[in-house]
Amino acid sequence: MSSSLNTPGDTTVVESSALPRWVILLFVVAFAFSGYLLYASYSDRQVTAKNLSDANSKTQALAAELDKTNSRIADLKGQLDVTSQKLGLTQDELARARGLAQTIKKQQEASDTQLRQQIGEVQQDATTKIGAVSTQLTGTQSDVAATKADLESTKSKLQTAVGDLGVQSGLIATNHDEVEELKRLGERDIFEFTLSKSQKGPQHVGPIQVSLKKVDDKHFKYTVNVVADDKSIEKKDRTVGEPIQFYVHGARAPYEIVVFDLTKDSAKGYLSTPKPGGPSPVAAKPAGN
Repeated sequence: MSSSLNTPGDTTVVESSALPRWVILLFVVAFAFSGYLLYASYSDRQVTAKNLSDANSKTQALAAELDKTNSRIADLKGQLDVTSQKLGLTQDELARARGLAQTIKKQQEASDTQLRQQIGEVQQDATTKIGAVSTQLTGTQSDVAATKADLESTKSKLQTAVGDLGVQSGLIATNHDEVEELKRLGERDIFEFTLSKSQKGPQHVGPIQVSLKKVDDKHFKYTVNVVADDKSIEKKDRTVGEPIQFYVHGARAPYEIVVFDLTKDSAKGYLSTPKPGGPSPVAAKPAGN
């Protein structure tokens, strides 16, 4: 700031001194800093207000969730009370069910024990019976072996001969016991007979008919008449033990009559016939060939 004093007759000019520039600059800086501080303070207040608002919103949200949670807890507590009451009833029922299960278990164990005892008795009885059957089977096998041995022995004892037709005969029986052995062998069908000279008409012997015509017991000879296939064949003066042979329709081998015992008016013997489908006979070879 400057001022001038004018006195009469003087013309004097007085100049005031100017402020330094750094002071002005300092004022500008101070003003700018104050503005910055004011802006920063305002921004902080805005951020704080926003954060406070957000915190209030979260607090309200949490309070709402807490209310919901409390409500759910109350509901669950009510359900828990109801479930507890129901559970009390169920436990009683379970107790009765357990008691019934224990009773059933004891009954089942007793039944299983009884069943095992019965199975043991059945097994023991079966073992005993199997042992008895095995013993019988062993005995039967022994009997079969003995019978087979007897048959082989009988075969060796029985004789063979050539019949009156020149055909080689099979085994020849000379008594009733040997006839039974022939039957047991089963190689031919055997029909035992006793012929009587006094009997009128032929006597049925198996599939044929035979009549005794003459007996010479001193020379062991006899004469018979054979009726087969509606034909009558006379076999005259045959010897005891000699196979009398003759063919019938359809037979591959001859029928044979063997008399092994004679009395004054009777003859004992048997008829031997081939089994169906049996082998053909073999003609006896002449002596010396």
